[in-house]
Amino acid sequence: MPTRAERQAQTREALVGTARSLFLHDGYAATSLDRVAVEAGFSKGAVYSNFKSKEELGLAVLDEIHREMVAEVVEALSIATAYEDALHALEGWLKVRLGQPRWTALEVEFAAVVRTSPFVATELATRHRQIRAAIASLLVELQQRTGMRLALPADQVALVLLSLGIGLGAQRSLDPGLDVHAFTATIRSLLLPPDAA
Repeated sequence: MPTRAERQAQTREALVGTARSLFLHDGYAATSLDRVAVEAGFSKGAVYSNFKSKEELGLAVLDEIHREMVAEVVEALSIATAYEDALHALEGWLKVRLGQPRWTALEVEFAAVVRTSPFVATELATRHRQIRAAIASLLVELQQRTGMRLALPADQVALVLLSLGIGLGAQRSLDPGLDVHAFTATIRSLLLPPDAA
């Protein structure tokens, strides 16, 4: 029989999964906590025993999406041992995943909450710092593995890549056919090939 802590973790996981489906399908603003509770098969009290607010639930959903995206990039790059292999793996991921309409639209819609919620602004800024740190760490690891050089310090390259990714992702959520070539060309200007021997 599951412990109380295990049951609570299962409830939280079910609520995040349900909220994610509803937020992606109907939008953040259009989805109430009541609806999340009903669709997940719980009372509204169960939602509030796990999340203090809709914003906190929204952050949990974004955290799950961000973890998946970072894990996918890490996996795509994990087998690259040469510079060109790493760039092709990254470009392939960008073409398939960057700006997928639903999760990018959710990210943009949720970011609009920042205007009225200092809590959300602070939390999103913290998460973006964590994502930049993860990107910088991955870049340093790729340097060591492939001999790739960086045009700027790793933390600055991470900032540029995340900023370009957010911007292009938002545009591709509106126009999914938009080519990522400009982004990949920029990546090549920041991630340089190894010095010739």
